[in-house]
Amino acid sequence: MMYDATLDVYNFRREYSLGETDAIDCKSLLLRLNIITLFRQLSQDFSGMCIKSKDKKFMLINYDQCIGRQNFTIAHELYHLFVQQNFKPHICNPGVIKDTEENKADKFASCFLMPEMGIKSLIPTGELTSRNISIPTILKLEQYYQVSHTAMSIRLREIGVINEDRKKYLESLRITQTARLYGFDTSIYLSGNKDLNVGDYGVIAKEMYDKLKISESHYISLMELIGIDVTKQGDE
Repeated sequence: MMYDATLDVYNFRREYSLGETDAIDCKSLLLRLNIITLFRQLSQDFSGMCIKSKDKKFMLINYDQCIGRQNFTIAHELYHLFVQQNFKPHICNPGVIKDTEENKADKFASCFLMPEMGIKSLIPTGELTSRNISIPTILKLEQYYQVSHTAMSIRLREIGVINEDRKKYLESLRITQTARLYGFDTSIYLSGNKDLNVGDYGVIAKEMYDKLKISESHYISLMELIGIDVTKQGDE
């Protein structure tokens, strides 16, 4: 039976007081959920991964991919961390043919980031009725929900507001140039978040050092893993 993510998404949004149609600020959500997240340069077929222990959760996200895709990867990993039963650490590459749990994670991410009711509420009535969604409207949707052009094209087809021919046309566009021509911000179509760290990794390392649970050299090496040289002095 094909997985329907609607109920899982509804329950997740409800549990964390996220509106049914609201756009998701992924970085703020990572902080709220206390998920230590490192954005690092990875191979092109390695979008991200996650691991968890009894009291800690961790994500690794490929900053070389566009920000819209990074957001999709984050949502994909949320499925693994909070919804999937019998979780096992593994490498993820959303959108590529994969096993059942990976497909479920993609479905969850799509439904979570791009809620059907929210999308339809932002589409002008005439465009929605004719299933002829204009380029400016699609760009607005991508900007609002902070997702890639590919992810939005797939979602619009999935919820039936465009047909397959329109989807193929949209996927043929040079989206960064198109967005620029219409005056939209292009940042979600470009890579970003280089070496960004989200969460309390550094806080935990510092507390362990202050409580003498690790040596100074161990603390320094742990901080170097997230690109911070604690031996530097001043305001450099």
